Amino acid sequence: MIKRLGVLVACLFAFAVAPAGAAELYGTLKKVKEKGEIVMGHREASVPFAYIGPDGKPIGYSIDLCNKIIDKVKNELKMPDLKVKQVPVTPQTRIPLLANGTIDIECGSTTNNLTRTQQVDFLAVTYITGTKLAVKKGSGIKEIEDLKGKAIGLALGTTNEKAIKTVAEQLKIDLKYHMVKDHPQGWLALETGRVDAYATDDVLLYGLISKSKDPSKYEVVGRFLSYDPYGIMVRRDDSAIRLLGNTVLADLMRSGEMQKIYDKWFNPGPTNIKMPISADLKKAYEIQALPY
Repeated sequence: MIKRLGVLVACLFAFAVAPAGAAELYGTLKKVKEKGEIVMGHREASVPFAYIGPDGKPIGYSIDLCNKIIDKVKNELKMPDLKVKQVPVTPQTRIPLLANGTIDIECGSTTNNLTRTQQVDFLAVTYITGTKLAVKKGSGIKEIEDLKGKAIGLALGTTNEKAIKTVAEQLKIDLKYHMVKDHPQGWLALETGRVDAYATDDVLLYGLISKSKDPSKYEVVGRFLSYDPYGIMVRRDDSAIRLLGNTVLADLMRSGEMQKIYDKWFNPGPTNIKMPISADLKKAYEIQALPY
């Protein structure tokens, strides 16, 4: 009995002093280690979160945050030369490509909601926005009620599509839906008069206006028709990559660097979007700056 107890104590002691780095990798980190690359999924026209810059490469607020997380992955895996592959995604493909392992992290403007977390997981909230309408100035449209019998552009697979259809049904507003695959298509429909309004998150509308041919012709109108907290997506049931990513974001929020990154892209930002940080987002930074 004494001999068995001695063996048990020895085993427990050996386990207790085992280095943390000895833990076996799993999930995303294991895949990245074995493949020698990490795959970043990114949007191409979600200004200023993730869009294609002048050199043809993805840039933006979410891209900067993802790059910080990828730097941490390189450090954790001791792979300073880890290859970073960039894959464009759309509202329709972003969740399937993450769930099936094609991409390892999604960097764009994706709303965290309970329906999506049945398939994927999200890191800390990085932006707070909601659905509004973009219209041509002088259209007379100020709220969704003014669109009765008119056409509205919606991107397939977005929370905005669901929000607009829900509000229209609740208020019994007869709308003509013009479905598009992404924001550039939706904006083109508004520019060419095929729709009377384009609906998406207000910050994306301001971004589209700032990059349009003549920003003075358009305006964002109406009340918020949904609440949309954005987050960087990672695979579901992968606590290791979630902990790593949230640690990076919490450090950025605690140090104040997060707001500097925000100001770089929004205040005024390279597209002159001119959106100072909101009180809600500033408070979200403070709350999510978790202590050690």
